[in-house]
Amino acid sequence: MDMNTDMHYLQLLSQSFPNIAEAATEIINLEAIMNLPKGTEHFLADLHGESEAFQHVLKNASGNIKRKVNELFGNDIRESEKKELCTLIYYPEQKLELIKAQEQDLDDWYRITIHQLVKVCRDVSSKYTRSKVRKSLPPDFSYIIEELLHESLGDNDKAAYVSVIVNTIISTGRADDFIVAICNVIQRLAIDQLHILGDIYDRGPGAHKIMDTLRQYHSWDIQWGNHDILWMGASAGNNACICNVLRLCLRYANLATIEEYGINLVPLATFALDTYGDDPCEEFIPKVLDDNQQLDEKTLLLTARMHKAIAVIQFKEEAKIFRRHPEWQMDDRCLLEHIDYEHGLCRLDGKNYEMKSYHFPTVNPASPNTLTAEEKDLIDKLHHSFRISEKLHKHIRTLLSHGCMYTVTNSNLLFHASIPLNDDCSLKEVEIFPGHRYSGKALMHNIGMMIRAAFESSADKELQVFPRDYARDYFLYLWCGKDSPLFDKSKMATFERYFLKDKETYKEEKGNYFKLRDSAEICDRILDAFEVKGENRHIINGHVPVHASKGENPIKAGGRLMVIDGGFSEAYHNETGIAGYTLVYHSRGFQLVQHEPFTSARDAIVRETDIKSTTQIVEMSAHRMLVADTDKGEELRTQVADLKNLLYAYRHGILKEKRS
Repeated sequence: MDMNTDMHYLQLLSQSFPNIAEAATEIINLEAIMNLPKGTEHFLADLHGESEAFQHVLKNASGNIKRKVNELFGNDIRESEKKELCTLIYYPEQKLELIKAQEQDLDDWYRITIHQLVKVCRDVSSKYTRSKVRKSLPPDFSYIIEELLHESLGDNDKAAYVSVIVNTIISTGRADDFIVAICNVIQRLAIDQLHILGDIYDRGPGAHKIMDTLRQYHSWDIQWGNHDILWMGASAGNNACICNVLRLCLRYANLATIEEYGINLVPLATFALDTYGDDPCEEFIPKVLDDNQQLDEKTLLLTARMHKAIAVIQFKEEAKIFRRHPEWQMDDRCLLEHIDYEHGLCRLDGKNYEMKSYHFPTVNPASPNTLTAEEKDLIDKLHHSFRISEKLHKHIRTLLSHGCMYTVTNSNLLFHASIPLNDDCSLKEVEIFPGHRYSGKALMHNIGMMIRAAFESSADKELQVFPRDYARDYFLYLWCGKDSPLFDKSKMATFERYFLKDKETYKEEKGNYFKLRDSAEICDRILDAFEVKGENRHIINGHVPVHASKGENPIKAGGRLMVIDGGFSEAYHNETGIAGYTLVYHSRGFQLVQHEPFTSARDAIVRETDIKSTTQIVEMSAHRMLVADTDKGEELRTQVADLKNLLYAYRHGILKEKRS
């Protein structure tokens, strides 16, 4: 026995494994698990509210299920039958209704289909222990599915046994329920772990639906993106974040998520009509992304006026926070102070620029950042609405419990956007709180601590590393601060794009990470700083859309960096030429999947259209990776070593065995 082993720990361990038999059985179990194939990991980034496309990619596991169906059935069944089977697995309830309406011999179809589904389920479950599979089975059919998965059809007696089970499922009228159950099990087992590399929110209409799905998902994590942080800041009560959230929703005429969270926009609409009723607000006409979303002229104009109203309040609220924190060095972004309101000019970097419009009825040139009484009343109402939204707070708590700024898993470093770098390529020290300067891993960790501090109660004050009020303000810096790992640009040119004619002023210079990330040496330096081990280690990012139509490659730095934001959001489809990348990491290696735009779930069900995908093999392993090759394997080896110490303690009388 290792004499350094903590006896107190062994005594605790003995409560779970009270005797030699149980400790030995667990060692055998863990050793066996380590020799199973590595579970499949699924990486997605920048979902931006595109809930239907997200749901479909989740259901088809980025083509992983289709790949397995093709491998299992090859040329044994027609392509049309394989498409039907895949669609059934993705959307079992809806597809069943269509099939039942047109199938002539339904019992025969049930019989064939159930056997096919069992075959697929057997394949996707093969890399898991029986115990893990059992836990994923629905209670109603747990015993039946387990029997079907583990019976051999090569044995005539067993084949007859299986046939009787299937026939009885059909004759008792449970075929539909069974098919739905086993399809859901296939979806569940096709992916072992889901990684979301940030930006669930904004642009698309269904961020709340994505969050509802994730709350029910078996195993996932998120590395927060800048748009997630904006909503977290709004939930924490940062008024500038609240304004930004509403401005982006109005910019894309997307109020579905706001409405779902119960945010009352009537006061904003009333204020906008009263204040900007004679303003055409041309610069604020929303970008309507959904072809089916036809807004009449009156609604468009009201949306534009609300858009302008909240944008002006945003600039005032941001200036208030920038003034409160001179250490951020963002006074130059208080642009309402730089306007010549008489001549319609704005002074930037010592130069005057002509404005598109300069109608600001709520701005007092003598004190441009001061809210009017009406604006103050409005922002108080909006603040209250965000603070009392139980569903929003439930979703933000989910982001906090499943998320962080970065993750290291199986030799992969995951984060949303960037790691701040100096001009000489070294990791940049960033002051996130007066006297607290960090770089690299420590920077990301402490920003995570700062974010959590904003949600801590007054009772936790003694335990807080950072003051709650400061942490609440800091969400704005994370959204648009120059050295924020979630932004990392010279400025956010929101004001310029709305109001200035000269497009040169719109330029947002990217930080050094984005300039240098093609370098294998820089990526290795970052990986070293985060203590990422392994021969084939990678950085996996989202945030900046990959312009596939212009020939940009998502695989950079000699394979060390993978950027998987290909533009899930419809706002980017014209820009990128595709509709997103996803990454699959299974026991044989990495596969990058490039997606074409998703039409609709209805098309997928009725016409059996899948997201057309191109799969690029990024890196294949020389041997099939086992659980032993993963972080989980390292954890299991530690557990085995501890259990062997426990066995030693039992066998040498250091601890007494107990009855189980």
